[in-house]
Amino acid sequence: MTTSSLWRPFTLGRIQLPHRLALAPMTRNRANSDGTPGDLAAEYYGQRASLGLLITEGTQPSEDGQGYFNTPGIYTPAQVEGWRKVTDEVHERGGHVFIQLMHAGRISHPDNTAHRRAAVAPSAIAPDDAIFTPTGPQQVPVPRELRSGEIGEVIGEFRHAAASAIEAGADGVEIHGANGYLLHQFLSPNANQRTDAYGGSVENRARFAIEVARAVAEEIGADRTGIRISPAFPLGGLNEGDTEAVRTQYRYLVGELAKLNLAYLHVHHLGDDELLRSFRELWPSALLVLRYGREREQIASDIDAGLSDLAPLGRLALANPDIVERLRTDATLNEIMPTTIYGGGAAGYTDYPALNQS
Repeated sequence: MTTSSLWRPFTLGRIQLPHRLALAPMTRNRANSDGTPGDLAAEYYGQRASLGLLITEGTQPSEDGQGYFNTPGIYTPAQVEGWRKVTDEVHERGGHVFIQLMHAGRISHPDNTAHRRAAVAPSAIAPDDAIFTPTGPQQVPVPRELRSGEIGEVIGEFRHAAASAIEAGADGVEIHGANGYLLHQFLSPNANQRTDAYGGSVENRARFAIEVARAVAEEIGADRTGIRISPAFPLGGLNEGDTEAVRTQYRYLVGELAKLNLAYLHVHHLGDDELLRSFRELWPSALLVLRYGREREQIASDIDAGLSDLAPLGRLALANPDIVERLRTDATLNEIMPTTIYGGGAAGYTDYPALNQS
Protein backbone atom coordinates (compact mmCIF):
# COMPACT_ATOMS: atom_id res chain seq x y z
CA MET A 1 0.00 0.00 0.00
CA THR A 2 2.06 2.91 -1.28
CA THR A 3 -0.69 5.05 -2.82
CA SER A 4 0.80 8.54 -2.82
CA SER A 5 -2.49 10.33 -2.19
CA LEU A 6 -2.56 8.94 1.36
CA TRP A 7 0.70 10.57 2.31
CA ARG A 8 -0.08 14.18 1.44
CA PRO A 9 -0.40 16.51 4.47
CA PHE A 10 -3.78 18.05 5.22
CA THR A 11 -5.11 20.96 7.28
CA LEU A 12 -8.24 20.09 9.29
CA GLY A 13 -9.68 23.07 11.12
CA ARG A 14 -6.85 24.37 13.25
CA ILE A 15 -4.68 21.22 13.18
CA GLN A 16 -2.07 20.05 10.69
CA LEU A 17 -2.16 16.38 9.75
CA PRO A 18 0.84 14.54 8.26
CA HIS A 19 -1.24 12.28 5.98
CA ARG A 20 -4.80 11.34 5.04
CA LEU A 21 -5.42 8.47 7.47
CA ALA A 22 -7.40 8.76 10.71
CA LEU A 23 -8.71 6.55 13.50
CA ALA A 24 -12.44 5.90 13.18
CA PRO A 25 -14.52 5.93 16.38
CA MET A 26 -15.02 2.45 17.84
CA THR A 27 -16.85 1.49 21.02
CA ARG A 28 -14.63 -0.66 23.26
CA ASN A 29 -16.65 -0.92 26.53
CA ARG A 30 -13.67 -0.55 28.83
CA ALA A 31 -14.52 2.58 30.82
CA ASN A 32 -14.96 2.53 34.58
CA SER A 33 -18.42 2.40 36.12
CA ASP A 34 -18.37 6.17 36.73
CA GLY A 35 -17.78 6.86 33.04
CA THR A 36 -14.10 7.74 33.35
CA PRO A 37 -11.80 6.25 30.71
CA GLY A 38 -10.25 3.01 31.90
CA ASP A 39 -6.65 2.74 33.02
CA LEU A 40 -5.52 1.41 29.63
CA ALA A 41 -7.28 4.04 27.50
CA ALA A 42 -4.31 6.42 27.38
CA GLU A 43 -2.05 3.59 26.23
CA TYR A 44 -4.59 2.38 23.65
CA TYR A 45 -4.99 5.78 22.01
CA GLY A 46 -1.32 6.66 22.44
CA GLN A 47 -0.31 3.52 20.57
CA ARG A 48 -2.30 4.78 17.58
CA ALA A 49 -1.12 8.40 17.66
CA SER A 50 0.69 8.04 14.32
CA LEU A 51 -2.74 8.06 12.65
CA GLY A 52 -2.69 11.82 13.20
CA LEU A 53 -6.40 12.39 13.82
CA LEU A 54 -7.88 10.07 16.44
CA ILE A 55 -11.67 10.14 16.77
CA THR A 56 -12.51 8.46 20.07
CA GLU A 57 -15.14 5.94 20.95
CA GLY A 58 -18.65 7.26 21.50
CA THR A 59 -18.70 9.29 24.72
CA GLN A 60 -21.95 10.21 26.41
CA PRO A 61 -22.63 13.92 27.02
CA SER A 62 -24.87 13.21 30.02
CA GLU A 63 -26.23 10.43 32.21
CA ASP A 64 -29.20 9.97 29.90
CA GLY A 65 -26.88 9.74 26.91
CA GLN A 66 -25.49 6.36 27.96
CA GLY A 67 -26.65 3.34 26.02
CA TYR A 68 -24.16 0.55 26.67
CA PHE A 69 -22.39 -0.51 29.84
CA ASN A 70 -18.83 0.64 30.54
CA THR A 71 -18.82 3.48 28.02
CA PRO A 72 -17.10 6.76 28.90
CA GLY A 73 -18.66 10.14 29.52
CA ILE A 74 -17.39 13.70 29.27
CA TYR A 75 -19.59 15.72 31.60
CA THR A 76 -18.10 15.36 35.13
CA PRO A 77 -14.80 16.67 36.55
CA ALA A 78 -13.57 13.10 37.05
CA GLN A 79 -14.26 12.26 33.43
CA VAL A 80 -12.44 15.39 32.30
CA GLU A 81 -9.40 14.35 34.32
CA GLY A 82 -9.55 10.83 32.89
CA TRP A 83 -9.68 12.11 29.32
CA ARG A 84 -6.82 14.52 30.03
CA LYS A 85 -4.55 11.51 30.57
CA VAL A 86 -5.57 10.27 27.14
CA THR A 87 -5.09 13.57 25.33
CA ASP A 88 -1.75 14.19 27.04
CA GLU A 89 -0.47 10.79 25.93
CA VAL A 90 -1.63 11.25 22.34
CA HIS A 91 -0.22 14.77 22.11
CA GLU A 92 3.12 13.61 23.54
CA ARG A 93 3.28 11.08 20.69
CA GLY A 94 2.40 13.67 18.04
CA GLY A 95 -1.29 12.93 17.46
CA HIS A 96 -4.55 14.88 17.79
CA VAL A 97 -7.79 13.87 19.54
CA PHE A 98 -11.42 14.59 18.69
CA ILE A 99 -13.78 13.16 21.32
CA GLN A 100 -16.95 11.77 19.78
CA LEU A 101 -20.09 12.96 21.58
CA MET A 102 -22.63 10.14 21.39
CA HIS A 103 -26.09 10.31 22.92
CA ALA A 104 -27.54 6.82 22.46
CA GLY A 105 -31.17 7.93 22.75
CA ARG A 106 -33.45 4.90 22.66
CA ILE A 107 -30.58 2.42 22.08
CA SER A 108 -30.16 1.82 25.78
CA HIS A 109 -31.28 -0.33 28.70
CA PRO A 110 -31.69 0.66 32.35
CA ASP A 111 -29.39 -2.21 33.38
CA ASN A 112 -26.54 -0.52 31.49
CA THR A 113 -26.76 2.76 33.41
CA ALA A 114 -26.23 3.88 36.99
CA HIS A 115 -29.47 5.88 37.07
CA ARG A 116 -31.64 3.02 35.67
CA ARG A 117 -34.12 5.46 34.13
CA ALA A 118 -35.98 4.87 30.91
CA ALA A 119 -34.08 6.01 27.82
CA VAL A 120 -35.14 9.23 26.09
CA ALA A 121 -35.95 9.51 22.38
CA PRO A 122 -37.84 11.61 19.83
CA SER A 123 -40.89 9.38 20.26
CA ALA A 124 -41.91 6.53 22.56
CA ILE A 125 -41.10 3.87 19.96
CA ALA A 126 -38.85 0.91 20.71
CA PRO A 127 -36.48 -0.33 17.96
CA ASP A 128 -37.61 -4.00 18.14
CA ASP A 129 -34.03 -5.02 18.77
CA ALA A 130 -31.88 -6.53 21.50
CA ILE A 131 -29.04 -4.87 23.36
CA PHE A 132 -26.23 -6.47 25.31
CA THR A 133 -26.37 -5.94 29.09
CA PRO A 134 -24.30 -7.26 32.01
CA THR A 135 -26.70 -10.23 32.25
CA GLY A 136 -26.77 -10.92 28.52
CA PRO A 137 -28.88 -9.74 25.58
CA GLN A 138 -32.20 -8.11 26.47
CA GLN A 139 -34.92 -6.49 24.40
CA VAL A 140 -34.59 -2.71 24.16
CA PRO A 141 -37.50 -1.26 26.16
CA VAL A 142 -39.83 1.49 24.99
CA PRO A 143 -38.12 4.88 25.56
CA ARG A 144 -39.67 8.02 27.00
CA GLU A 145 -40.52 10.74 24.49
CA LEU A 146 -38.62 13.96 25.11
CA ARG A 147 -40.94 16.81 25.97
CA SER A 148 -40.56 19.87 23.75
CA GLY A 149 -39.11 21.86 26.63
CA GLU A 150 -36.49 19.18 27.31
CA ILE A 151 -34.94 19.31 23.86
CA GLY A 152 -33.14 22.55 24.65
CA GLU A 153 -31.76 20.90 27.79
CA VAL A 154 -30.31 18.05 25.75
CA ILE A 155 -28.73 20.55 23.36
CA GLY A 156 -27.24 22.22 26.43
CA GLU A 157 -25.77 18.86 27.47
CA PHE A 158 -23.96 18.64 24.14
CA ARG A 159 -22.68 22.19 24.61
CA HIS A 160 -21.39 21.41 28.11
CA ALA A 161 -19.80 18.14 26.97
CA ALA A 162 -18.00 19.92 24.13
CA ALA A 163 -16.60 22.50 26.54
CA SER A 164 -15.57 19.67 28.88
CA ALA A 165 -13.76 17.91 26.02
CA ILE A 166 -11.71 21.03 25.30
CA GLU A 167 -11.02 21.39 29.03
CA ALA A 168 -9.72 17.81 28.94
CA GLY A 169 -7.23 18.78 26.23
CA ALA A 170 -9.08 17.47 23.18
CA ASP A 171 -8.42 19.20 19.87
CA GLY A 172 -12.11 19.09 19.02
CA VAL A 173 -15.26 16.95 19.11
CA GLU A 174 -17.23 14.89 16.65
CA ILE A 175 -21.01 14.99 17.06
CA HIS A 176 -22.42 11.51 16.47
CA GLY A 177 -25.40 11.95 14.18
CA ALA A 178 -25.25 8.43 12.78
CA ASN A 179 -25.61 4.69 13.40
CA GLY A 180 -29.07 4.69 14.97
CA TYR A 181 -28.40 6.98 17.93
CA LEU A 182 -30.30 10.06 19.12
CA LEU A 183 -29.61 12.57 16.32
CA HIS A 184 -30.17 9.85 13.74
CA GLN A 185 -33.42 8.89 15.48
CA PHE A 186 -34.70 12.45 15.03
CA LEU A 187 -33.90 12.22 11.31
CA SER A 188 -35.74 8.96 10.76
CA PRO A 189 -39.53 9.04 10.26
CA ASN A 190 -40.09 5.59 11.77
CA ALA A 191 -38.45 6.69 15.05
CA ASN A 192 -39.63 10.31 15.05
CA GLN A 193 -43.38 10.78 14.95
CA ARG A 194 -43.46 14.09 16.75
CA THR A 195 -46.01 16.76 15.84
CA ASP A 196 -44.03 19.75 17.15
CA ALA A 197 -41.19 21.72 15.50
CA TYR A 198 -38.88 18.68 15.66
CA GLY A 199 -41.00 16.21 13.70
CA GLY A 200 -42.93 15.72 10.49
CA SER A 201 -41.22 17.59 7.66
CA VAL A 202 -37.68 17.17 6.35
CA GLU A 203 -36.80 20.54 7.85
CA ASN A 204 -38.28 19.71 11.25
CA ARG A 205 -36.61 16.31 11.54
CA ALA A 206 -33.23 17.92 10.76
CA ARG A 207 -33.74 20.72 13.27
CA PHE A 208 -32.34 18.91 16.31
CA ALA A 209 -29.08 17.90 14.60
CA ILE A 210 -28.58 21.41 13.24
CA GLU A 211 -29.23 23.03 16.62
CA VAL A 212 -26.83 20.63 18.37
CA ALA A 213 -24.12 21.41 15.81
CA ARG A 214 -24.72 25.15 16.08
CA ALA A 215 -24.53 25.05 19.90
CA VAL A 216 -21.31 23.05 19.91
CA ALA A 217 -19.70 25.27 17.27
CA GLU A 218 -20.66 28.37 19.25
CA GLU A 219 -19.18 26.86 22.40
CA ILE A 220 -15.79 25.62 21.14
CA GLY A 221 -15.44 26.98 17.61
CA ALA A 222 -16.67 25.61 14.30
CA ASP A 223 -13.10 24.69 13.35
CA ARG A 224 -12.99 22.28 16.30
CA THR A 225 -16.35 20.67 15.50
CA GLY A 226 -17.05 17.70 13.22
CA ILE A 227 -20.23 15.71 12.69
CA ARG A 228 -20.88 12.14 11.59
CA ILE A 229 -23.86 10.96 9.52
CA SER A 230 -24.89 7.60 8.05
CA PRO A 231 -27.63 8.04 5.42
CA ALA A 232 -29.98 5.04 5.08
CA PHE A 233 -28.07 3.06 7.70
CA PRO A 234 -30.65 0.70 9.27
CA LEU A 235 -28.89 0.24 12.60
CA GLY A 236 -31.08 0.54 15.67
CA GLY A 237 -34.21 -0.34 13.75
CA LEU A 238 -34.24 2.85 11.70
CA ASN A 239 -35.92 3.07 8.29
CA GLU A 240 -35.42 6.42 6.57
CA GLY A 241 -37.52 5.60 3.53
CA ASP A 242 -36.67 5.04 -0.12
CA THR A 243 -33.61 6.36 -1.91
CA GLU A 244 -35.17 9.68 -2.91
CA ALA A 245 -36.48 10.30 0.62
CA VAL A 246 -33.02 9.70 2.03
CA ARG A 247 -31.38 11.96 -0.55
CA THR A 248 -33.86 14.75 0.12
CA GLN A 249 -33.39 14.53 3.89
CA TYR A 250 -29.61 14.46 3.83
CA ARG A 251 -29.06 17.03 1.11
CA TYR A 252 -31.12 19.43 3.19
CA LEU A 253 -29.28 18.51 6.40
CA VAL A 254 -25.80 18.75 4.90
CA GLY A 255 -26.66 22.00 3.13
CA GLU A 256 -27.77 23.56 6.42
CA LEU A 257 -24.79 22.20 8.36
CA ALA A 258 -22.48 23.55 5.66
CA LYS A 259 -23.53 27.07 6.64
CA LEU A 260 -21.89 26.52 10.04
CA ASN A 261 -18.40 26.03 8.49
CA LEU A 262 -17.62 23.00 10.64
CA ALA A 263 -14.20 21.39 10.51
CA TYR A 264 -15.43 18.24 8.81
CA LEU A 265 -18.29 16.00 7.76
CA HIS A 266 -17.76 12.30 8.47
CA VAL A 267 -19.91 10.01 6.31
CA HIS A 268 -20.42 6.38 7.27
CA HIS A 269 -21.17 5.45 3.69
CA LEU A 270 -23.53 2.67 2.61
CA GLY A 271 -22.95 3.00 -1.13
CA ASP A 272 -25.09 5.77 -2.64
CA ASP A 273 -22.26 7.46 -4.52
CA GLU A 274 -24.61 9.96 -6.15
CA LEU A 275 -25.55 11.22 -2.70
CA LEU A 276 -21.90 11.26 -1.67
CA ARG A 277 -21.01 13.34 -4.72
CA SER A 278 -23.69 15.84 -3.77
CA PHE A 279 -22.13 16.11 -0.28
CA ARG A 280 -18.81 16.90 -1.94
CA GLU A 281 -20.49 19.75 -3.80
CA LEU A 282 -22.37 21.06 -0.76
CA TRP A 283 -19.66 20.75 1.87
CA PRO A 284 -17.07 23.56 2.09
CA SER A 285 -14.45 21.89 4.31
CA ALA A 286 -13.03 18.42 4.95
CA LEU A 287 -14.98 15.28 4.07
CA LEU A 288 -14.21 11.94 5.73
CA VAL A 289 -15.66 8.76 4.23
CA LEU A 290 -15.78 5.35 5.91
CA ARG A 291 -17.00 2.28 4.03
CA TYR A 292 -17.57 -1.19 5.48
CA GLY A 293 -15.56 -4.06 4.06
CA ARG A 294 -12.87 -1.92 2.48
CA GLU A 295 -9.69 -3.83 1.62
CA ARG A 296 -6.30 -2.23 2.17
CA GLU A 297 -5.93 -1.68 -1.58
CA GLN A 298 -9.12 0.41 -1.53
CA ILE A 299 -8.29 2.74 1.36
CA ALA A 300 -7.29 5.61 -0.94
CA SER A 301 -10.04 5.06 -3.53
CA ASP A 302 -12.41 7.81 -2.37
CA ILE A 303 -9.52 10.26 -1.98
CA ASP A 304 -8.26 9.45 -5.47
CA ALA A 305 -11.82 9.92 -6.82
CA GLY A 306 -12.11 13.34 -5.17
CA LEU A 307 -14.94 12.17 -2.91
CA SER A 308 -13.03 12.30 0.38
CA ASP A 309 -10.15 14.13 2.02
CA LEU A 310 -9.36 11.66 4.81
CA ALA A 311 -9.75 7.90 5.15
CA PRO A 312 -10.75 6.82 8.69
CA LEU A 313 -9.70 3.28 9.61
CA GLY A 314 -11.64 1.09 12.02
CA ARG A 315 -10.78 -2.56 12.51
CA LEU A 316 -7.47 -2.31 10.66
CA ALA A 317 -6.36 0.27 13.22
CA LEU A 318 -7.84 -1.67 16.13
CA ALA A 319 -5.66 -4.70 15.36
CA ASN A 320 -2.60 -2.76 14.15
CA PRO A 321 -1.48 0.06 16.44
CA ASP A 322 1.22 0.94 13.89
CA ILE A 323 -1.10 0.70 10.88
CA VAL A 324 0.45 3.81 9.30
CA GLU A 325 3.91 2.21 9.16
CA ARG A 326 2.48 -1.10 7.97
CA LEU A 327 0.65 0.58 5.08
CA ARG A 328 3.65 2.69 4.13
CA THR A 329 5.89 -0.37 3.96
CA ASP A 330 3.38 -2.90 2.63
CA ALA A 331 3.90 -4.97 5.76
CA THR A 332 1.66 -7.81 6.85
CA LEU A 333 -1.26 -7.01 9.14
CA ASN A 334 -2.35 -8.46 12.46
CA GLU A 335 -5.65 -10.33 12.39
CA ILE A 336 -8.41 -8.96 14.61
CA MET A 337 -9.59 -11.01 17.60
CA PRO A 338 -13.40 -10.72 17.44
CA THR A 339 -14.07 -12.02 20.95
CA THR A 340 -12.07 -9.21 22.57
CA ILE A 341 -13.49 -6.21 20.71
CA TYR A 342 -15.95 -5.26 23.46
CA GLY A 343 -15.12 -5.21 27.16
CA GLY A 344 -12.30 -6.84 29.07
CA GLY A 345 -8.80 -5.64 29.82
CA ALA A 346 -5.55 -5.44 27.86
CA ALA A 347 -6.23 -8.54 25.75
CA GLY A 348 -7.35 -7.43 22.32
CA TYR A 349 -7.02 -3.80 23.37
CA THR A 350 -3.42 -2.77 24.03
CA ASP A 351 -1.59 -6.06 23.37
CA TYR A 352 -1.70 -6.16 19.56
CA PRO A 353 1.98 -6.25 18.55
CA ALA A 354 3.71 -3.56 16.52
CA LEU A 355 6.07 -4.53 13.73
CA ASN A 356 9.11 -4.35 15.97
CA GLN A 357 7.38 -6.69 18.45
CA SER A 358 6.15 -9.31 15.99
